[in-house]
Amino acid sequence: MKNASASERRLLQLGTVLAAIMFVAGAYLPMMTLHKLLVFNQSFSVIAGVVELFVTGKYLLGMVIGAFSLLIPALKLVFLGWILVTDRQSESQRKILKLMHAFGRWSMLDVMVVAVLLVTVKLGAIASVSIHGGLYSFGGAVLLIMLITQSVEKRAVRQGSSP
Repeated sequence: MKNASASERRLLQLGTVLAAIMFVAGAYLPMMTLHKLLVFNQSFSVIAGVVELFVTGKYLLGMVIGAFSLLIPALKLVFLGWILVTDRQSESQRKILKLMHAFGRWSMLDVMVVAVLLVTVKLGAIASVSIHGGLYSFGGAVLLIMLITQSVEKRAVRQGSSP
């Protein structure tokens, strides 16, 4: 049983590393390109979008999207990595993990999907939108982080209930 637990932990650690790589790539790679009037093309990444919001003076929106799409997921990855290198989680780690899992549902993917839908609907007649690998990488990272968080939470509950 201990060997299965060690291999499960190793798999979760590798998944966390993969999620971190996908998250960083998804944040920097273009998510979409707007094509306007056959001459103007502009690509956007999450980072570029947040920076653009600050540059254009939309500070509140920039902070909200930056926090929910970049800061919280990055903190979640750091916490998952930290909890997976410790042998036994403390009660406070379990509480933070549950809170992180519940709060994480409101971050990342929801914000990005709504943003992509708004842009697509808003620009339908004026421009076309091409989706790129950054969206898939970011979305994959979000899903992987959610799955790992759920697995780590279940693992922590099992460890807490065992003698």
